[in-house]
Order: sequence, then structure tokens, then C-alpha cells
Amino acid sequence: MKTLLTSILAAAAVLVLASVAYAGNGDGAPGAAPDLGARTTGVMRDLTSVEMSKQMSPGWNLGNTLEALPDETSWGNPRATQELMNAVKAAGFKSVRIPVSWVAHADSDDTIGRRWMARVTEVVNYARNAGLYVVLNEHWDGGWLEPTAAKQAEAGARLAKLWTQIAENFKDYDDYLLFAGTNEVGVKGEYGPPTAENAATQNSFNQTFVNAVRATGGNNAKRVLVVQGYNTNIDATVANTVVPTDTVPNRLMMEVHYYDPYNFAINDKSHIWQWGSIATDPTVTETWANEAYADAQFDKMKTHFIDKGVAVILGEYSAMMRAEYAGHERYRVYWDIYITKSAYKHGLVPFYWDSGSTGNHAAGLFNRTTGAQPYPYLVDAIVKMTQ
Repeated sequence: MKTLLTSILAAAAVLVLASVAYAGNGDGAPGAAPDLGARTTGVMRDLTSVEMSKQMSPGWNLGNTLEALPDETSWGNPRATQELMNAVKAAGFKSVRIPVSWVAHADSDDTIGRRWMARVTEVVNYARNAGLYVVLNEHWDGGWLEPTAAKQAEAGARLAKLWTQIAENFKDYDDYLLFAGTNEVGVKGEYGPPTAENAATQNSFNQTFVNAVRATGGNNAKRVLVVQGYNTNIDATVANTVVPTDTVPNRLMMEVHYYDPYNFAINDKSHIWQWGSIATDPTVTETWANEAYADAQFDKMKTHFIDKGVAVILGEYSAMMRAEYAGHERYRVYWDIYITKSAYKHGLVPFYWDSGSTGNHAAGLFNRTTGAQPYPYLVDAIVKMTQ
């Protein structure tokens, strides 16, 4: 990893200088949607999940939008547009993860409303029109999917019904569309290792999802499906996840997330604002989750899943801005590009978490209305780290 560290340090230095010189929020126009050409709707290529994963980096999240409650704009973002997806593609991203709430838009019998299904389909089409891979999921949705034995039967039945409807709606789409069954499933308020019960229940949810989708037939019989370990935690995933039984070989991916160290990456109340080997002040640095730790975590995913034919996506990662600390941007950029590069080099597909806001204590990459890039140096770095 010495060569990797040297290259990232050099890139960070250049990019941080660029950030000092850059001013404004950008006014570049989004690129035109490319012609999909041979990517005809309905065509399924003979690609394993690992082969497909090599075409998907880097990825980006349409966060806090279609999973917002009670509706798409409720968490402060505008409605997603074709222009936004064009801008994401033009910036160099190859995939978009689309978090979605479904129960919030379903009736008491868990039948998804036609208008909501049509809106999600419209946004998926925006991404496909732009030439992006799409990972479509079931995302939090009020936290109903709890991995306990007491909730297993009821939650499993709901999960199966939702995914049967979603899969039927998209069954004719080509293999640039992937389904992801769950998101950060854990017991509310508990963030430690799962109990045997918790782990077994999440494993059952993964199997239920795979079974429901495969049963719809059509292109879903071979579509790549994404399952998750408990709470998307790497250690819990490696220790407890059972890869679901599938009717087709080599079409499953595993998903984990990465926000370590928490106090640096996403805790806006923390005074920890430096990170890694370039940190100069130990009083504002946590050393436990440094570069070597990140490398080791991603290597675990490579060894336990990728090397065994199950591709891995890093479904979420990002570090927030902390403008109250002079010089923090240097460390934010360094963390983002190191995590991107390390994940990619270990075979994971990194999906940057963008919740929409581009201000302080946020990590947005695009103006959701115009598609402009407030931090083009960071976007450029993320894209270059996967080349």
C-alpha cells in the first residue's frame, strides 16, 4: 500500500490547493443524455456480479430524496430530474444508488400506490437515459424492518410483498438495473455486534428478498441482487452473514457501509476534525480508524466475498464538511479520496453518500437544482481514484 499512500498524498495536496483557489458554486450546464445504443431495454448480458462490479465505479447516492418522508421534497431536496442524472454521468460517475421508501406510499395492505410506482420508475428511467447503472433499494422506510424473532414473520411477509410488486414493475428492464433488498437493518438504538437472533433474522430477510424477486421471472430470473450484512457493518457482515441460496449462480452482491471514525465522518457535535497520517494535532484526531484500518476492513470483504464470487458494493461513505475548523477541508478531501481508492483497489464499488445539502456539516457533491458542482476538485478526485 506504500505506492497507494504516496499517490493519494500527492493527489490530496494538489486538490487542497485547488480548493483554496476555487470560489463560487459553479455554473456548468449538465451534459446531454447519451444515446443508450446497444443498451436496449430488456437485454441481459452474461455477466457475473464480480464482472459487472468492475464496470460500476464510481457510484453516487441520490440521498434524502425518494426515501424522504412523507414525500420526495420533505427533507429539503427538489424533485429529481433528468438534468441532475445527466450531470452525475457527465462528472464521471457510472452508477447511482436510489434509496426509496415504499411502505410510506402503500395502503394498509402494503399495496404500493400507482402514482408512487410511476414516479420511482420515472427517476430510474432518468438514470438509465443518462447511461448509469442503477441500484434500487428499500431504504429505512420508518424503520419497520427490525431483525428480531418477534418481528420476523410479519416483516418478512411485508418485505416479500413489496419486492414482488417492485420486481414485477421492473422485470423487463435490462441488467443495468440492480435491486437491493434492505438498508442498515438493525435493532433501534443498538449499534454493537448482533445477537445470534439478530443475525439469523437479517439472513432470513436476505433470503426472502432473493426468493421474492426470482419468483417474478422474466429478466429478474438472472438480475444481479444486492443483500446486506447486519447494519451494513463490515465486521458483523463477515462474522455473521450467510450468502442466500440462489437459483442462478454468481448473481449476488453484498453491501456494507463505511463512516469510520464516526466522530470525524458524520458526528457534527464532535471536535475531531483531522484524520490519517497527515494529521498534525493528536487532540483533534482519532487514530484507531486510520488508513491501515480502512485497508484491512476492505480486505476482509475481498477475502470473504469477492474472492468467492460475491461482488461487494460500499453502498454509502462520505465525510462531512466542518467549516468551523480552519484547514479541515484538507482532511475531508484526504479521507474521501483514500476511502474511495482503497475500496476500489480491494474490488469494492464505492457509492458516495450525497444527502443533497452542500453546506457546512454536509457532504453534497451536486447542486440538486442545476447539477453544478460546488466542489469540483472533490468530484474529480473521486472519479480519478477509480481509474
